[in-house]
Amino acid sequence: MTIFDVLTLVGGLCLFLFGMNIMGQALERRAGSSLQTLLSKLTTNKIAGFFTGFCVTAVIQSSSATTVMVVGFVNSGLMSLKQAINVIIGANVGTTVTGWILAMETSFGDSVALKLLKPSSFTPILALIGIILYMFSKNSKKKDTGTILLGFAVLMFGMEAMSGSVGGLKESEAFGKLFVMFENPVLGVLVGAVLTAIIQSSSASVGILQALSDSKIVTFGAAIPIIMGQAIGTCITAVISCFGANRNAKSAAMAHLVFNVMGTVVWLTAFGVVDMLVLSDAVTGVFVDRLDIAVINTVFKILCTLLFLPISSVIEKIALKLIPEKKNSNTVTELDDRLLQTPAVALERCHTLAYEMADDAVESLKNGILCLSKFDPALVDSIKEAEDKTDHYEDIISTYLVKLSTLQIGDRESAEAAKLLKIIGDLERIGDHAKNLVDSAEEMKAKGINFSGEALAELNNLTSATVEILDLSRMAFVNNDMVAAATVEPLEQIIDKLKESMRSSHITRLQQGACSIETGFVWSDILTNLERVSDHCSNIAGCVIDAEEKNLNLHESIRHMKEDSPVYKSQYEAYAAKYLA
Repeated sequence: MTIFDVLTLVGGLCLFLFGMNIMGQALERRAGSSLQTLLSKLTTNKIAGFFTGFCVTAVIQSSSATTVMVVGFVNSGLMSLKQAINVIIGANVGTTVTGWILAMETSFGDSVALKLLKPSSFTPILALIGIILYMFSKNSKKKDTGTILLGFAVLMFGMEAMSGSVGGLKESEAFGKLFVMFENPVLGVLVGAVLTAIIQSSSASVGILQALSDSKIVTFGAAIPIIMGQAIGTCITAVISCFGANRNAKSAAMAHLVFNVMGTVVWLTAFGVVDMLVLSDAVTGVFVDRLDIAVINTVFKILCTLLFLPISSVIEKIALKLIPEKKNSNTVTELDDRLLQTPAVALERCHTLAYEMADDAVESLKNGILCLSKFDPALVDSIKEAEDKTDHYEDIISTYLVKLSTLQIGDRESAEAAKLLKIIGDLERIGDHAKNLVDSAEEMKAKGINFSGEALAELNNLTSATVEILDLSRMAFVNNDMVAAATVEPLEQIIDKLKESMRSSHITRLQQGACSIETGFVWSDILTNLERVSDHCSNIAGCVIDAEEKNLNLHESIRHMKEDSPVYKSQYEAYAAKYLA
């Protein structure tokens, strides 16, 4: 093996790892909604959890990515430790798919028809299609598809380069002796674990072993311990990712390590016993090929699953035992950065918190209205607490969305992130206006201010309209209800007219001596806050409509609605009859 072969090996390895990495990232983006659907169906059922982990990992081609994602779910309270363990076990089997894809290269005969089925035969075609989609398509999904095809092509070319560069090793007596050393089970496991820990991918590590097997220097006796060690090495990614997480999240990463270590100990021991009693050098000394390695890897992972899936609760107890409980160790992280590895899931988590924020903002504003007519200290405290919560949500969600937007995400995810950024700002302001209403209520109580019967009737009319527009805008946002969104703007216009009418009525009462100037200041503050709440509701509904129509110009959408929509005109007339009569 010359220096040029070594350089080719290094270059092939770099291409292989790069191709696997970009293909995996593009697969995650392209399959984002599918991952979201799969994960939403998670239950405590072991089989459902197992197949979820298997399917997700088979799609994104990385058990490390799946496990890190699961650690993030547990840390965010989206998944229990029991669910996580079942998913992790499934991920261990799902990662074997890559080995089978790479094994296809050497699994076909010499006929032209069969050769055409070899990955190396159709890889150039995939690369051509990929580069066309990547360079000339403006659609993000098509670009991701192109990236997947290019990543696969680079991966396969890297594999071919590695296989070609190590071809001469079969003539090397020193290298042959090296692999005989790996037949020592402990050394083989250690080598497999260290190599996989360095490159942080068992799929890539198995691929490298498959490339070496092409030179007929890897025996069954060497391959089996190395593959078992690779299962342990892949745990390093999850272990690193759990730093700073809560106890359950750390336990999920530990469960991954425990599962693979215990599986290796049990089945390596079983292999050693069988090898000593039944097998011989005639078996363990046989050279393996890519297909053999794929089979060994899959059989080992399936055997581990059959052994530990029925007793996954035992793994849970061991993992919890290994992670000591500390004060506040189970604090849930609302938005975990680990979820950013799967943008579609991270965005869905932002939606969930934004919906909670909407509920809090709407409820606090309604409570603020109640305080105007019946002051309640307990209600005041709940409103102030809700206002702090909406401020907190606005801060963490906006920061998280900015991080998400810096990643390579699709057009749909990018538009949704922009929509959420706008809406949470309006929700936070609604929470502020609830607090302002409380301030007005406290001032009225402290100064003994009471509104006249006429003023109270007008205020009740305005607050009824405000409650209705709050419910409509919340419904439009949470349910993506276009009908509710279309009815918000005409009601907002009615509330504007109500405010102006009530200001005029107040001036008349002031001139007649039926109202004091001090009362007028409080009255003006209340009207302003309620009218601005309706403005924020209009903004929320407008964002929902814009997102549906893929239009970012809110004011333009509202103008067209007022000028061209017969629905707007009929709704306006209905609300005018209801509140302006």
